[in-house]
Amino acid sequence: MIVLGRIVAPFGVQGWLRVHPFGDDPEAWRKMRQWWLSADADAPAECWTPRVVEAVKLHGDGVVAKLSGIDDRDASEALGSCYFGASREDLPAPAQDEYYWADLIGLDVVNLRDQPLGRVRSLIETGANEVLVVTDGERERLLPFVEQVIKKVDIAGKMVRVDWDSDW
Repeated sequence: MIVLGRIVAPFGVQGWLRVHPFGDDPEAWRKMRQWWLSADADAPAECWTPRVVEAVKLHGDGVVAKLSGIDDRDASEALGSCYFGASREDLPAPAQDEYYWADLIGLDVVNLRDQPLGRVRSLIETGANEVLVVTDGERERLLPFVEQVIKKVDIAGKMVRVDWDSDW
């Protein structure tokens, strides 16, 4: 399951949900026929519950969505702050130099001097840019996912090359 975001609050009284997207193209979700919901982002696929997507809209500086069977505020509140995602087959292929977070997790991180820095454990969204959380078992590094730092992402080769000194 590819986690797309998190439900953060009810929106209105007709079952709409305010959602926090983990990607930068939530309008593409309008084409999806269903989302999968789970309280745990790392839950196995069989623990996710499907919901048909009725609508997704940009609203102000956020995103709201309407799912089938969630028809009033009580139902939307009952969902809590669960995660929503989709199977890889339901997602559009990322454009060149774009990646799903799930594809980055687990990749080895190597600097320009071929020094291993660790593996991508997770990502953090800061508002300004995403940040790779890289661990080597002893140390955790937070590397901004920006052009000045990330020099090459090789999904097939399972590696990220970065301009980052091993002492930082």
